[in-house]
Amino acid sequence: MPATPTSLANQLLVALPSLADPNFARSVALICQYDEDGAMGVVVNRPSEFTLGDVFEQMGIETDDAALAAQPVLAGGPVHAERGFVLHDGEKEWDSSLVIGEGLYVTTSRDVLEAMARGEGPARSAVALGCAGWGAGQLEYELTENSWLTVPADAELLFATPLESRWQAAAGRIGVDMTRMADYSGHA
Repeated sequence: MPATPTSLANQLLVALPSLADPNFARSVALICQYDEDGAMGVVVNRPSEFTLGDVFEQMGIETDDAALAAQPVLAGGPVHAERGFVLHDGEKEWDSSLVIGEGLYVTTSRDVLEAMARGEGPARSAVALGCAGWGAGQLEYELTENSWLTVPADAELLFATPLESRWQAAAGRIGVDMTRMADYSGHA
């Protein structure tokens, strides 16, 4: 019986400098779901042109929290760019939540955004528009091509580290200094 591949869910993919795809160059993506059909993740270090206030307005949700409304929305990836993904901590599960790892969830239902607007949402969250997807075997191939590093996800990086620092900080979690990495890859 073949060995079951290690799940990449709850891992961060950190783009190596050699990854030239403009959708993912210098990106950090949290893998939310991983199975034999492929993987789904959310890029967590790129701001979109929108704020959470813009998203609330588009959805007809009102908030009095100016700081929340000013929060940048992430550009989560090129797939389903019009769809919202809320990465968050907390115990409460919402209408459409997926457990990523212990205490870490992704929710795609409106109820979490409504709760956030009322000040009753999860303690820590990040909202993204769009996600990234890999077909069966595609991500494994990209890993063998030295396109990505895998790093265990942690809440500090996802919710507290400034966006512009996440690429280097994520790699640094496993002792890699991206400023010392070549921007090409090769095979011996």
